[in-house]
Amino acid sequence: MFELICNFLLLVFLVYAFFTHTLEAKVPKAYLKNPNVLYPDVWPKLIIILLWICIIINIIKIFKKNKGNPEFSFAAFGKNTLKFLKSKTFIGMVILVIASLVLEPLGFVVTAALIMFSYGMLLGEKKWWRLACIAVVLSIVLHILFSGLLNVNLPRGTVPFLRSFSLFLENLF
Repeated sequence: MFELICNFLLLVFLVYAFFTHTLEAKVPKAYLKNPNVLYPDVWPKLIIILLWICIIINIIKIFKKNKGNPEFSFAAFGKNTLKFLKSKTFIGMVILVIASLVLEPLGFVVTAALIMFSYGMLLGEKKWWRLACIAVVLSIVLHILFSGLLNVNLPRGTVPFLRSFSLFLENLF
């Protein structure tokens, strides 16, 4: 039942995103002059429509698979909800939500290190000091690779010393 509810909520979100963000997306004037160019809003529309199709197919499969199953009810879902809220999957989702909230003020380096450290602890790593060192080194390496070599702008953070550190890493290459 949880999978069905998640699929339904995802479908609702994608319908909302389609009508509020992709249909309302402005196409630059340079694109409008050339009739042979593929507009920037085409791929998001296409991907969302393909996701709609896949989700609807998945919902139909869920109904067919659970036809006549007594565990496939809202009563059984209520009993299993507490178990899900204590699971590592849910805790991992909470970690990502928190990371998305602190990404802008703390920047990529700190947020990535916190995500890696948190997931490592969640998965059962006992040596926290080793995990912390690996998380910090990997987040710095990722920042250097993406910002320095690939020219991808990563969030630098709004905290002054974290922003300065991020700029220092970007200037290494």
